[in-house]
Amino acid sequence: MNTPFWTFTALAALCISALVWGLYELWRQYLDPRQKALAQRLQAATPAGPEVLAEPALKLRPRRMLSQWEWAERRLQTLPGVNTFDHFLLQTGLALSLAQALSLAAGLVLLALALGSSLGWPALLSLVVAILGPLLLIAFLQQRRSQRMALISQALPDALDLMARSMQAGHAFTSALQVAAKDCPPPLSHELRAVFEEINFGISVTQALQGLAMRVASDDVRYFVVAVIIQSETGGNLAEILKNTAHLIRERQKIVGVVRVLSAEGRISALILSLLPFVLAALMTLLNPGFVSRLWTDPMGLQLVYVSLTLMAIGIFWMWRLIQIRV
Repeated sequence: MNTPFWTFTALAALCISALVWGLYELWRQYLDPRQKALAQRLQAATPAGPEVLAEPALKLRPRRMLSQWEWAERRLQTLPGVNTFDHFLLQTGLALSLAQALSLAAGLVLLALALGSSLGWPALLSLVVAILGPLLLIAFLQQRRSQRMALISQALPDALDLMARSMQAGHAFTSALQVAAKDCPPPLSHELRAVFEEINFGISVTQALQGLAMRVASDDVRYFVVAVIIQSETGGNLAEILKNTAHLIRERQKIVGVVRVLSAEGRISALILSLLPFVLAALMTLLNPGFVSRLWTDPMGLQLVYVSLTLMAIGIFWMWRLIQIRV
């Protein structure tokens, strides 16, 4: 059994998957025109924008600490993009501070370097494994964040209907929030309870809902926030608006389900085409190890491997981009 080949193949597959995921997330967060349009509509509906978190009225809200040590807090505040990553950690729902996440990533890097040094790996392979550790950590956090957002979106229509019925029965909006927070499943109940407590603590409804939209990276939650903020500015029957919003979210979720069913064949094809080269390489190694070993023993073979992995990363990214259909 050729251990270096199997190690190289597994690490190459993981690196390509992490690279494709990272490129897609960067495009979705910063270059996706739909995301930009939604952010502009939310900002237009809430004139104060996200920067209201710096207003004196919102100083009542406890500030999220980046580290438990003051010297680390000051150092982390000077790093670029630190607030964005801390916001990402907040959306995962984990009790993980920025300093703890960075320490965990640094520990994975040191562990990979120590493992590569003890096993006698080449410097390039050790570097790749060291980079792969933080990427896998981010992938885990992203998966946790996506699962949490999916649970919130799934429970949101029932919560809105419950709030609408409570308001029709005579409750105020804040009381309806409390009722929904008691009856809804977590993690939505935790977020609604946080909004209710902030309102009771003295923060305005608009600012508390804006905080909810920032903590929960869900389009459905943003629809709810925008609807309530617009109603508070223009007037109208809030109970009816909540019912219509719940109906809209349910119909949107139905369309998402239909799209997933129709794109299932494409997703399976993309998965098979992504794994096929590595599976074939493993089978060829079992059948004729000497033939395949030229790919990492000969300099020309290594160049071919690097070029092939780069082209495969581009192809995998393109395939997964085609099957990611947003509704």
